[in-house]
Amino acid sequence: MIHEKLSAPDKPRGEPRPAGAATASDGMPTLPPALSGDRVEFDSVAGRLSAYVAGRGPALLLIHSINAVGSAAEVRPLYEHFSASRTVVALDLPGFGFSDRSDRPYTPRLMTDAVLAAARFVRSEVGSESVDALAVSLGAEFLARAGVESPATFRSLAFVSPTGLNHRKPLRGRAGSTLAKPGAHALLRGPGWGAGLYRLLTRPRVIRYFLERTWGAKHIDEALWRYDTLTARQPGARHAPLYFLSGGLFSGDIDTVYETLRAPVWLSRGVRGDFTDYRQVALVKSRTNWSFSVLPTGALPYFELPAAFCGDYERFLSDLKLG
Repeated sequence: MIHEKLSAPDKPRGEPRPAGAATASDGMPTLPPALSGDRVEFDSVAGRLSAYVAGRGPALLLIHSINAVGSAAEVRPLYEHFSASRTVVALDLPGFGFSDRSDRPYTPRLMTDAVLAAARFVRSEVGSESVDALAVSLGAEFLARAGVESPATFRSLAFVSPTGLNHRKPLRGRAGSTLAKPGAHALLRGPGWGAGLYRLLTRPRVIRYFLERTWGAKHIDEALWRYDTLTARQPGARHAPLYFLSGGLFSGDIDTVYETLRAPVWLSRGVRGDFTDYRQVALVKSRTNWSFSVLPTGALPYFELPAAFCGDYERFLSDLKLG
């Protein structure tokens, strides 16, 4: 396992980057750390994984969303807030950030294996029997599956603007199935033009456009936008997003997975932007292990109303101690 001490993302760094990290070779911009604290790398069945670690106390695992430019930068406000009272670990999922971005199939299985590996790492680092974990958007599907497969690993699960609850009918497909369209990935990858498609989708103004849709407003987090423009230019950056665009990272059985969860679950979401359709939330609304928070924000409420979001989440965690 490799450890690297990091300064804040916008400050210069005086220490060499460990093997496997992004460099400025081939004209690529050097990728700075997304977060401060320690950055660690460890091997897993999902490949080489990278995570940021800060703070002391009970364990909290943070998992970012999946999109064309995903990374641990998406959970920065949570990482900074909770590291004052907890050991916080923010994972770069496979294909993103400093984790393995090799050309291979990116599937819910791979991502779930990465979440489980990160949870095991957290438990070993903190010495905790179980972990509180929070995931954003599509990352919630991988955390939910991990929670079903290894319930003893997680004390609680938190989902921020989770996917899988916005379809006309519940997603109760074959176990392990995905929403991939036949031939879609091969078409998107395209001989000679897959890389060009990715570059088009990750031009700075296009990244800004999609962040504005996520926020449901013109005012976005500028530091996140700047980091997104850099991480999109790293070697191998297109591989996982092309599977995402093909539907291959969305689970066809996710509503069955959500319904199967027995751990305490907290769901938070906003009311603006593209991610406000939760027509299938009724599937879990009446379950006693699920709690809900709705804030007047876009899909990343902790960027816009950090005090309100963190207050709601802390109350949920406090109630677990009393239960």
